[in-house]
Amino acid sequence: MSAADITITRETSETRGRYIARVTGHDETGKLTFSISSATLVIADHTGVPDVFRGMGVGLALVERLVADAREQGFKIMPLCPFVNAQRKRHPEWADVFSV
Repeated sequence: MSAADITITRETSETRGRYIARVTGHDETGKLTFSISSATLVIADHTGVPDVFRGMGVGLALVERLVADAREQGFKIMPLCPFVNAQRKRHPEWADVFSV
């Protein structure tokens, strides 16, 4: 599977949001949820990926989108979600957008 097979959309309200990953040929979705603490801080709450997506890079793609949005929009990420925190540790090049 390539990154072209994964489509990620973002939905937000005033205080919460989520990224939804869809994979070509599948009805299931992966999700990364977050809370908006302020204009400059987002708390990554939870990442969930169906078993059928395990090992396909869907979870990583969700975190990469969150990191890209943080850079583009100027907010920091507090990685409350264990998966997001683990990815943060694996990618020191993302240190600029994490608040830990």
